[in-house]
Parts: sequence; C-alpha cells; structure tokens
Amino acid sequence: METKLVAERRSKLGTSENRRLRLKGLVPGNIYGHKQDPTNVTFSGKEAAALVNSTHRVVHLEFEGKTETAILRETHWDVFRKQLLHIDFMRVDANERVKADVDVIVRGTSAGALAGGIFEQPLHALHVDCLAINIPEAIIVKVQGLKIGEAIHVKELDIPEGVTVLNNPDAIVVRVIQPIVVEAVSSSEAGDTAEPEVIKKEKKAADDADEKSGKK
Repeated sequence: METKLVAERRSKLGTSENRRLRLKGLVPGNIYGHKQDPTNVTFSGKEAAALVNSTHRVVHLEFEGKTETAILRETHWDVFRKQLLHIDFMRVDANERVKADVDVIVRGTSAGALAGGIFEQPLHALHVDCLAINIPEAIIVKVQGLKIGEAIHVKELDIPEGVTVLNNPDAIVVRVIQPIVVEAVSSSEAGDTAEPEVIKKEKKAADDADEKSGKK
C-alpha cells in the first residue's frame, strides 16, 4: 500500500527546538538513502501518527515540489506510546528489493485458550525481503483452530507472493501451552515435616547438657 505525506525542511535542531515543534503539532524526522545527504524535516504529527498506525510502509513523500518514494524505517514514541516523537524514512526505488520488518497480527481466539490453555506469541514481527512496492502491511495469523499443545511456525504462515521471510522457518510464531498446576501443601502437612526437626534439635540440646554435666 502507498500513501502520501508532506514534509517540510527544518533548519533548527536540538532538544528544545524539537519540543517546540511538538507543541505546535509537528513531528521532527529525517529522510535519507540513495546516496543523498540526510535531510532534516518535519511532518504533521496527526498525519504521521495515522500513517504509522495504519501499518503502511511505502510512502510518497512530497518535499519542496518533488515526490519521492520512501519506506518507513524508524519511529520513537513517548513512554506511554501516545505521542510520536520522531520518524525516519529511507528513500527507495519502487522496483528495488528492500529488507523490512512486518508486524504479525493475530486474528481470532484459539480453541486451546478457550479450553483453559495459555496462548503465547513469541514472534511479533517478521524480517522480510521484497520489492519496496510489495512490502506487506502485516502478516495475519488465524488461530481459531489452535489447540493445547499446538503451535504455528514461520514456515506455516500465509506469505504474499514475491515476499521472502528471513526468519528461521522453524521459529514459533504462536502457540498454546498446558497451564502448570501447582499443588498446595496443607498446613498440617507442613507441620508434620517440621516437627521432627524441632525434636532433633531439642534432643541434641539435652544430650549436650548431659555431656557437660558428666564432665563436671
């Protein structure tokens, strides 16, 4: 998917200047790549955040009367992930192959989780190689039929044609495991095990006392 985003050049740098830009609803960023010098720019904070949340990766950047094709490379958010603080784009040729990270999105609730199992997702993104114009927005994993003890691996995913996944094919993406049941120890059982130790200690103390009195 492609979308448009307008960039404006920024000449002032630094933490205080970036804070001032954010107060005006702008997000500082950079455009780099294709053997050109990095360019410091700003974007509309609202439009940039919408782009990131849409999972679109290929962007037509409108900058100083020109339109460049770029891919989203890096974002920085505040600690609560409510405000986009910085965004970077890399210039690309629409027909060149690039490497990118693509989110893995789970759809549905697994049968195993409904039966009391614990659902886990060890892998949240895939590293892929493909044409810049073919970067997937996301990889969808449907898990409704996943039972306790079962897993879905990278090699079992439905990957768009022309996209090569660089992750280990045997890596687990999602799984449902059997919950561990811990048996509680009753207080009476705990007392039974503790009592002999006390008796031993008391007996040893008595023996020591007898030994001392015998020496006298």
